[in-house]
Amino acid sequence: MFANKTPWVVLLVLWMIGSTWWHVCKIKQLCADDSQPSSEVVPVDPSLETTPPGADGYTIADGNSFRLDLPGNFSFAKSGSDANMNTLRGSLEPLLTYLKTNPNRTLEISGYYSPTESNTTTFANLGLTRAEGMKQYLIQQGIPAASLTTKGIERNLPFIAEGDSLKGGLDFAFGEIETSSSPEPLTAATTTTPAPLTMTAPTTETELAASEKFKSVFEPIDLYFLLGEANYIRTPETKKFFDEAVQYLRDHKDKKLILTGHTDNSGPDDVNMNLSRERANAVKNKLRKSGINSDQITVKAKGESEPKADNGTISGRKANRRVSVVVE
Repeated sequence: MFANKTPWVVLLVLWMIGSTWWHVCKIKQLCADDSQPSSEVVPVDPSLETTPPGADGYTIADGNSFRLDLPGNFSFAKSGSDANMNTLRGSLEPLLTYLKTNPNRTLEISGYYSPTESNTTTFANLGLTRAEGMKQYLIQQGIPAASLTTKGIERNLPFIAEGDSLKGGLDFAFGEIETSSSPEPLTAATTTTPAPLTMTAPTTETELAASEKFKSVFEPIDLYFLLGEANYIRTPETKKFFDEAVQYLRDHKDKKLILTGHTDNSGPDDVNMNLSRERANAVKNKLRKSGINSDQITVKAKGESEPKADNGTISGRKANRRVSVVVE
């Protein structure tokens, strides 16, 4: 009789085991083998505005006066400074035309950067670098530098898997040039500094360097640099200057060679000041090898404060990117 009950006992035990497993593993999810995969949650700084991926497309607008709808957007490589404008899938020509036909309008360019990116440029942050790059592009297309300003903004930017790049990175805001209704008349006291030269003809750095003539070590001569180069452009005239300066400074230990760095007005004042100092120091390092005592070389930085030419033209800005040399 006991043998007839054995199958029922086995079924009862199996049912109890199954019920217990279901309750523990499925309902309370306490079984290690059935644990669900977890994804790591990266905390986001709530103080930073987050730019959502959003729809593909970008609009540049100046109220009801101008609107440019682009099917794509700018893109940057992660920690990169150069904008990829091919991803706009459209042209910025309407923007250029609008700015040229409305010279009273200004444009503020905002560059965004993520706290997870690294900045290896000379600018304060990667966002400012990106904005300055777009500013230089617009200047090259004929937009006056005086109507363009830049700033860098930190954001939690969305990165896409393709090329580890970010979509967006730039923004634009229009403004208006302020004009004074009653400008103060100029007097003799306010015109002691010569007005910057107006340079309309296209000029290269090599041509600017060739135009410098040596007269005396006591009269300044300007040194020019090719874009991206740390060495100044050497000419027969600069050689005459330094040959005589080296000999004079050897004989007159109380005299000094003054190197004054200058920049154009592209970029923030503090960045330009540092750049002008770095440019003058680069010349100093080269001159020390020629035999001039380091104590007899003084470096000064003027940034954009003493332009030689009008910054409103490309040639004028090239003329302002220089190092002036004189013996005092």
